[in-house]
Amino acid sequence: MNYIYTMLFFAAVFMVAACGGDKSGAAGYAAQSAGEAAPGESSASEMRLKTQEGQDGTLRSDNKKILIAYFSHSGNTKNMAQQINDYCGGDIFEIKTISPYPSDYGDCVDQAKKEQDENARPALASNVEDMSVYDIVFVGYPNWWGTMPMAVFNFLESYDFNGKTIVPFCTHEGSAMGRSERDIKQLLPSSEVLNGKPVRGSRVKSSGEDIKSWLEGLGFCK
Repeated sequence: MNYIYTMLFFAAVFMVAACGGDKSGAAGYAAQSAGEAAPGESSASEMRLKTQEGQDGTLRSDNKKILIAYFSHSGNTKNMAQQINDYCGGDIFEIKTISPYPSDYGDCVDQAKKEQDENARPALASNVEDMSVYDIVFVGYPNWWGTMPMAVFNFLESYDFNGKTIVPFCTHEGSAMGRSERDIKQLLPSSEVLNGKPVRGSRVKSSGEDIKSWLEGLGFCK
């Protein structure tokens, strides 16, 4: 009898020791069976998220689809749009009117002023095929009479930008962004409008590093 009691005592001690040992193996197996990470480990989705985020925790544009839409008369804004595309990638769309603006500077200025006074919406020559696929939309234009050309107003009113990030950029000869950023925010209240980038038209071709620094600050560079 003493022998039996002794054996039972040692068996009980062994079971207690086994149950009180390291539980990580069992927890890891259970977690894997449930499709989750074991304690102290990162899941696959968490690892993907970490690679998509910048050092400051802000989501970069790696997995965002970008559109660079611009209106250009003299070619300066087109040049700036192409530089942005070189640094960020994305698709380019030129905003054109059915009736081109006069090539003569004075005549063009007069028409732009007349359209602004009348709050006109010049008819556009083409459309973005599917705006819904884009997450980030750069919008470029020359500063005409303190804001965007009315053709750009028409462009912004022609699509649903709800939830999209809008990045303005413009060319000018002294008036910078004017009131265009405020006008964009009023037109697109459900969009996030980032700080725009103005560049003097006469300096666009030599402003590559300045443009790149702006884009890097926003987290949009390749």
